[in-house]
Amino acid sequence: MKLYNTLTKSVEEFVPHEAGKVKMYTCGPTVYHFAHIGNLRTYIMEDVLEKTFRYLGYDVTRVMNVTDVGHLTSDGDTGEDKMLKGAKREKKTVLEIAEFYKNAFFGDCAKLNIKTPDIVQPATGCIPEFIAMVETLIEKDYAYFAEGNVYFDTSKARDYYELSGHNTEELMVGVREDVSEDTNKRNKSDFVLWFTKSKFDDQELKWDSPWGVGYPGWHIECSGICMKYLGEYLDIHCGGVDNIFPHHTNEIAQSEAYVGHKWCNYWFHVQHLNDERGKMSKSSGEFLTLSLLESKGYDPLAYRLFCLQSHYRKPLTFSYPNIDNAGASYAKLIKRISALSREGAPDADAVKAYHDKFAEAIALDMNTAQGLTVLYDMLKDRSLSDATKLAIARDFDTVLSLNLVREVKHEEAPVVDEADAWIVAKIEERAAAKKAKNYALADAIRAELAEQGITLIDSKTGTTFKKA
Repeated sequence: MKLYNTLTKSVEEFVPHEAGKVKMYTCGPTVYHFAHIGNLRTYIMEDVLEKTFRYLGYDVTRVMNVTDVGHLTSDGDTGEDKMLKGAKREKKTVLEIAEFYKNAFFGDCAKLNIKTPDIVQPATGCIPEFIAMVETLIEKDYAYFAEGNVYFDTSKARDYYELSGHNTEELMVGVREDVSEDTNKRNKSDFVLWFTKSKFDDQELKWDSPWGVGYPGWHIECSGICMKYLGEYLDIHCGGVDNIFPHHTNEIAQSEAYVGHKWCNYWFHVQHLNDERGKMSKSSGEFLTLSLLESKGYDPLAYRLFCLQSHYRKPLTFSYPNIDNAGASYAKLIKRISALSREGAPDADAVKAYHDKFAEAIALDMNTAQGLTVLYDMLKDRSLSDATKLAIARDFDTVLSLNLVREVKHEEAPVVDEADAWIVAKIEERAAAKKAKNYALADAIRAELAEQGITLIDSKTGTTFKKA
């Protein structure tokens, strides 16, 4: 396996600490709102990475956090706390918001065939670990207490800017929006490990600590959760490119100060999904969620294919014509494979040969586009029987996860009785919300039904449902 390593700025051979085993950490969602499809691109590519490791024979342990406390919009305790923002918006408690949107996130992942990591840990479940880590950093003189907050002293980090490639001048206040004036800091780049003094007087989640009642900073959460489950040596850390600075930069600084040695050898980052206005976000333009795409008649796996057609290190531009093309390609691909005869036995040697060819493609910096080319070449190979093609498609699909081998079935609308009147009413309410372009409400209704075990099936002729 060869991967581009953000730390060294080069493609290099992947060598884990322990032969045949991979310790993998991926930054999870901040569960204050629905994930947009730009967020989901990162999780799709991380899913492919994990499955590629497994395809190549590695034993993988993957950990993901869920940020349900303490995620500020900047490191200077400025902007609005994202969890508080969600709670205020919907007039719920922070924990209610966290549970609702965590379920919605993993619901989207299921639709995209994204495997749930081996360990998923909400930050609120590891407060003792965070406090213990901060205590150790203070004891080692890497952290200091000032005016109610505990800060990490970045001047004592081994090479603070190694991952990001930034420098001190670039990070001066007024140059970057994510660095703000905090007179309690010894250095402009220092960051908070634990808050007891915050501008958020109504901060809902607080815990006792040696420094007073407060809550953890964002960065300490990932390091603490990672150490708890994967130990002092991490093989690969993943996330979107927007996490490189300051989040992953700060993780390296505090983690290496804590353990006293190099912590993680490989850093894997996925480029942005852009729309025609630029980087996709929750605050600009149409809020592009997976449910919105479904409401417009798109199969979620067509979006997965759209992502796989591009290299993870290249920015990808979303537009409806582009997703239309991906949807058409996906439908043709499924139809072509469904037409293959199920009779006979596969040729084991041919399956092995194509397995090796596919592995070679994706093992070179996870080239999913080349992997798809191998799939199409295989389907055109006249020397292969249908049974052999099906076996190869199943093999490739352990990584691609596009549900390649299946019968094309037409879902029929379930019979609605009086007991289902509430569901029908919710479907009508959702339709009205979509017509009014209130997609947030439409998504909330879908998630509410999902919590009751009811899955909505959108098509161009309307919406039906099925029960778990």
